[in-house]
Amino acid sequence: MKRLIKPATWIAVVGVALLLVAAAAARRRPAVASAAPPAPEVSVLTVVPETVVARYEYVGQAAASRSVEVRSQVTGVIVARPYAEGTDVAKGTLLFRIDPTTYDAAYRSAQARLANADRTLARLKPLLAARAVAQKDVDDAQQSFDQAQAAADQTRKDYEDTFVRAEISGRAGRAQLELGARVTGSDDLLTTVEQVDPIYVNFSPSDEDLLRLRRDIADGRLVMPPAPHALAVQVTLADGSLFPATGELNFADLALQPATGTQQLRAQLRNPQHVLLPGQFVRVRLLGLKRPRAILVPQRAVQQGLTGSFVYVVDDSGKVAARSVVATSWDGGSWRIEQGLEAGERVVVDGVQKVTPGQPARPVAYRPAVDSTATAAQDSTLIAPPAVPLRIRSRP
Repeated sequence: MKRLIKPATWIAVVGVALLLVAAAAARRRPAVASAAPPAPEVSVLTVVPETVVARYEYVGQAAASRSVEVRSQVTGVIVARPYAEGTDVAKGTLLFRIDPTTYDAAYRSAQARLANADRTLARLKPLLAARAVAQKDVDDAQQSFDQAQAAADQTRKDYEDTFVRAEISGRAGRAQLELGARVTGSDDLLTTVEQVDPIYVNFSPSDEDLLRLRRDIADGRLVMPPAPHALAVQVTLADGSLFPATGELNFADLALQPATGTQQLRAQLRNPQHVLLPGQFVRVRLLGLKRPRAILVPQRAVQQGLTGSFVYVVDDSGKVAARSVVATSWDGGSWRIEQGLEAGERVVVDGVQKVTPGQPARPVAYRPAVDSTATAAQDSTLIAPPAVPLRIRSRP
């Protein structure tokens, strides 16, 4: 009698055979899945120090180079105002006329007394030589003449003061007293004449800015213009346009302002067209300052992490590393790196999203011609801009 093999046994045998066949096929299949992915391609900038223009910019306010308050030295009623408000006047131009009636009469009376004293003195002097009069009579006559001369001079000045004239050439402002108003003396302001060509621009760097400036000069990180040239300034108007003329510093205050901790500086500029007016706010940029051995990297290369700014660098072996840096100022689409980078290092500009510290990368040369993020943002540069790049990314 034949023994039949149970179905369960057949199923087990077939399963084992299939497992052996699958294992053999797996041994023959090439190990493709375990191969490492290719290194990402990134554009890198080789750090080359260069001499760049140092950009120091402040908010300033224009002020008249000369400002004279027009006041009357005599009292009386204003009977004339020949000038037009807000127009340019020359030195000596008549601005106001005070009623001269009283002063004219006093002047003519003093002249009559002076003429009488002169005649008396002229009559007595020849008699003194003939001993016909005493010396005391001649001395008294001389004293009377001198007093009459002084009175005539004073009354003449009072009469001339009824003509209120401009003491300087400039632009006459609005009249503070109208025709018919009574002037009580020098306490009453009539108007103001301001000279706006040349014009001053005042600005006030902070104590911290000044300390940084002096320290950079002492350490050689900042180069001043050669002597005896004064430090030049460039003014930007409120609409962003440049003032056509450059000026130069002509005053620095001796002390800091206690209330603000700033030092007042002043620049002088030619202003023949009266483009700048007193009180106008502008931006003042110092010219002629240079930074040797400066390191500039494109804006998008600088990242911001929890501990500060950093960049990715590619070493000689092709591996990527994160490097902490100090980005201090913005310069034409690039950050100036104060600390953290050395000459010859390769900084990742494009492809920062694809790199990982410690992993390899395939560097290619960065080409500024295709840099689409560099903008002409130089006008927004301040002496101490925040070292915060536009793109924020967590540092690994």
